[in-house]
Amino acid sequence: MQALSTRKFNSRLLLCALLLSMAWTTAKAQAAKTSSRAASGSPFGKERIKLNEGWRFMRYTMEPDKLIYDVRPPIQDTNDSKVADSKPTEAVQVDKKEEVLKTWILPSGNDFINDPVKRHTRPVGDPGADFPFVKATFADEAWEAVTLPHDWAIKGPFYAGDRPEVGGGMGRLPSHGVAWYRNKIAVSAADRGKIIYLDIDGAMSHAMVWLNGHLVGGWPYGYNSFRLELTPHLNFGGINQLAIRVDNPNYSARWYPGGGLYRNVWLTKVAPVHVAQWGTFVTTPAVSATEAIINVSVQIENKGKTEQTVDVKTQIYALNTYSKPTGASLASLPTQKITVKTGDHQPIEGKVTIKKPKLWGPYPTQKPNLYVARTSVFVGGRQVDQFETPFGIRQVKFNSTKGLLVNGQPVRIQGVNQHHDLGALGAAFNVRAAERQLERLRELGCNAIRMAHNPPAPELLDLTDRMGFLVIDEIFDSWERRKTPHDFHLIFPDWHEPDTRAFIRRDRNHPSVIAWSFGNEVGEQYTDTAGAAIARKLHDIVHEEDPTRPASASQNYAKPDMPFTKVMDFLSLNYQGEGIRDAPAYAHLKGIRTSPLYPAFQKAFPDKLIISSETASALSTRGSYTFPVATENSAPVSDGVGGNPVTKEVSGYELYTAQFGASPDKVFATQDRHPYVAGEFVWTGWDYLGEPTPYYSARSSYSGIIDLAGFKKDRFYLYQSRWRPDLPIAHILPHWNWPNRVGEVTPVHVFTSGDEAELFLNGQSLGRKKKAEYAYRLRWDDVQYKPGELTVITYKNGKRWAEERIRTTDKPAALVAQADRSAIQANGEDLAFVTVTVTDKNGLMVPDANNTVSFSLQGPGEIVATDNGDPANLTSFSSHERQAYNGMVLAIIRAKKGAPGKLTLTIKAEGLAKTQLNIRSN
Repeated sequence: MQALSTRKFNSRLLLCALLLSMAWTTAKAQAAKTSSRAASGSPFGKERIKLNEGWRFMRYTMEPDKLIYDVRPPIQDTNDSKVADSKPTEAVQVDKKEEVLKTWILPSGNDFINDPVKRHTRPVGDPGADFPFVKATFADEAWEAVTLPHDWAIKGPFYAGDRPEVGGGMGRLPSHGVAWYRNKIAVSAADRGKIIYLDIDGAMSHAMVWLNGHLVGGWPYGYNSFRLELTPHLNFGGINQLAIRVDNPNYSARWYPGGGLYRNVWLTKVAPVHVAQWGTFVTTPAVSATEAIINVSVQIENKGKTEQTVDVKTQIYALNTYSKPTGASLASLPTQKITVKTGDHQPIEGKVTIKKPKLWGPYPTQKPNLYVARTSVFVGGRQVDQFETPFGIRQVKFNSTKGLLVNGQPVRIQGVNQHHDLGALGAAFNVRAAERQLERLRELGCNAIRMAHNPPAPELLDLTDRMGFLVIDEIFDSWERRKTPHDFHLIFPDWHEPDTRAFIRRDRNHPSVIAWSFGNEVGEQYTDTAGAAIARKLHDIVHEEDPTRPASASQNYAKPDMPFTKVMDFLSLNYQGEGIRDAPAYAHLKGIRTSPLYPAFQKAFPDKLIISSETASALSTRGSYTFPVATENSAPVSDGVGGNPVTKEVSGYELYTAQFGASPDKVFATQDRHPYVAGEFVWTGWDYLGEPTPYYSARSSYSGIIDLAGFKKDRFYLYQSRWRPDLPIAHILPHWNWPNRVGEVTPVHVFTSGDEAELFLNGQSLGRKKKAEYAYRLRWDDVQYKPGELTVITYKNGKRWAEERIRTTDKPAALVAQADRSAIQANGEDLAFVTVTVTDKNGLMVPDANNTVSFSLQGPGEIVATDNGDPANLTSFSSHERQAYNGMVLAIIRAKKGAPGKLTLTIKAEGLAKTQLNIRSN
């Protein structure tokens, strides 16, 4: 990769002439590839081509160009380690003196602004047309070759020290800055007469797109998907230069945003008359075991030059477990004839009844059955478009006393919050990595995901549909009031309507989505009726786009008597249910202080469902423990009390929390005392990059039930014992390797789905204990450490249930490797996750081992990343050498596209027996 400044343009343009022939040869090769892909399109000419290969990338390392979307306020406060529930502040007004491109970009959102008067008119001219990077003649061979999805920051290096350029809040990685992506796309002469779109699933952020030197449009919000029409500027039968500028400001997020074109990009070709973008909406207004009514709404768009008479037909098919239509059509909606004026959208709506439907419901109590509505569009008897809409048939009801009812059955929400990054892979979306996260959460007993705090990749919702997770889909972390200097508040006035409508239209056919969240802990909670008015505006936009699902915004401050709360369809409470800073151990802390408020909210709104949209915010690092251990069931982390500021570790006794948080034990007790609460979304399921409370010199969070590498913390078994009560579970903590604690008190805790347990040390009983009411762990707090073996035998209803043994280990002797799958696809996207454990001579994991492990790979593949789950480890994720953390380390392997074969991973550590692992690439 090479960074360029404007001072280098002249020399580059001189060099361009020498390299142009090479560029043209490359372009012709790319054109051949594109043409071959085009041949696989549908018989009537519609194509959707994944445009992820062949990109060139450059990020400025000095002053960037002046093609800016808008002027931003100066940074006055560089503290990114504020407590997460700090009060948001007013926006800073900016005196704009520079030329900006905003007025050319705003029309990109016009299709999502309902009032025609409020739509934007594009000014005359093409800003940036003379800029070298947008021209086909610019030689970009010196730029880095990348394949999308691409996160430019994830390889690092991490910023270390007390005054980093990017702080811990955004993950200490170089996600900030301005960068360009360029690609040459071939469009056949046979495509003349079609409408060609560029579909971008996510670009971080302030994306602006040029085609053949023309500014096409853009979209500033980095998490939303968007479409731009390329047709007017295309060279049919030739090569077209695509150039995309992204600008991701520092201090723009409270977590790691990633950088670049971090989701899929598509080239979509359709006939002038076609189903509009996200133009179908399938609903199931009446559902029973015997029959279901399916309502299908379709928006037909006419981009042609003349009015057209159109026939529209929709058929319903069942989908198999591979999301492919299977069997004959189950039902057909009557064919409808409509007339669509040029440049117009025309809606049609129809319904059909399906007998004995297979319902979609959450795993494991129900099955996530899926269907697809296949809509065919005909003009003059000729089919011109086909659009498939996967959906599920289900009935979801929010009942204020019975909780969530899915298909008439009560479903307790056992949910987690998830950020968008994929750990060592960063923000670049990968289906297998996301699937692995969901698989581990399903093992936990989790049945619901809250998307915190932004629209997810569309493929993630495909996974939640297929795997049977319930979803609260969320869009904004801030409105007009700011949490960080350069966050969404800067564009909220112009973009809240197009962003919200686009978000709902894209995701509303997913059966896993049961509710919408249009805000998270926004500052407008504090502004009384003014804040409630903004909430009402967003609430109403959501319901205009989808009247079938409830909508809310999460509240960590607004109380039952405040106007903000009255706007919500259901009550989405962050931490208020179990109380914030209300226990004795939290009395010395500053900030929001709230007593447990479930009863007050229920009394004020007896007809509204209550969900805890964020609970706990417990903190820990896997396999590390500090002494003494808190006697309370919940305590805030501080230096020496659950936290070690030197190693930046938080004790894994799972009693310690963020300042505003509560332990799982406290949350469980509060919810059990108030059974009308529908359930919880724990903060968080997995650790995530950024927001490393309480140690902002680290890189990633401490709040996950699962660490960043995907390894289970002790807390995993505490939640699993509650969420899967029929699964025999017995888990002892801490480990039993304490050579410096012989004779000292070393408390032993047990997590079990049983109700009673007896603990043994070296065969001697330390007593049998029974869980008290509103107690969720068993504690032996006076155990004196002796090396040897700890054994716990648990009981349920008086019968032996489960047991576990842990032993003091010998020194590290070997490495044991295990892949999550023995075979992966040779498609350049599929991944294998390899867990390496440091063991002693008896094959026991050494829980305090920190040996440096190195990886090498033979065969057609690559080591994408390594990790160990330590939030404070600043070794680059791309390193092939990494220290084990408490006995474990991870390697992520990807097979080369189109090159099947055997991959052999060799794993070494000084003084230990090396090991090898084979993975097939098919």
